[in-house]
Parts: sequence; structure tokens; C-alpha cells
Amino acid sequence: MKAIFISYNQAYYTELVELLEKNECRGYTMWNEIMGRGGVDGEPHEGSHAWPTMNNAILAVVPDEKVDGILEGVKAKDEASPELGMRAFVWNIERCC
Repeated sequence: MKAIFISYNQAYYTELVELLEKNECRGYTMWNEIMGRGGVDGEPHEGSHAWPTMNNAILAVVPDEKVDGILEGVKAKDEASPELGMRAFVWNIERCC
């Protein structure tokens, strides 16, 4: 099992949920309106007058074989609109109940 954490501009919500459904990922946890800034060249997303956009984040625990399809979809969306700064990170899940 793997955990995939995806941070994304809130404008991507519908597309991201559709991507998870397409990859048969039913369960996830979402955080709305989080702030952040990309580590390379991303603009801040702080919900302020100067930086009005906000991010959301999703954490999904999936079988190993679903990771590649989800990451490929995230990468394609990020490459299509790099200014929106979508990122995904994968961790091993040792145990769950």
C-alpha cells in the first residue's frame, strides 16, 4: 500500500476527483483552503490580496499498482498548466487498520 499526497490549486478539484475515480480510488481525505508555495518556482497561494489563490490537498491510500496511473495523471495536468503548481508525493504505508 502507498499513500499519495497531492497538493493542488483549488481550481483543479473536479479534475482531480475525476482522476482518482478513473483510477478506481474511492477513498481519500481532503483538506480545503491550505496555503503554500512551490519549492522551485511556484507563486505563493495564500488567500491574501497579493496572492489570492488557495490550494487544497488530498491524501489517498491505494494499492501499489494504482500509483503510476494517478501520478501520470497528476503530471499531465501539471504540465498542461504549470503555473498552478500541482504536486504529488508517495509514501510507503507500513500498516493500517
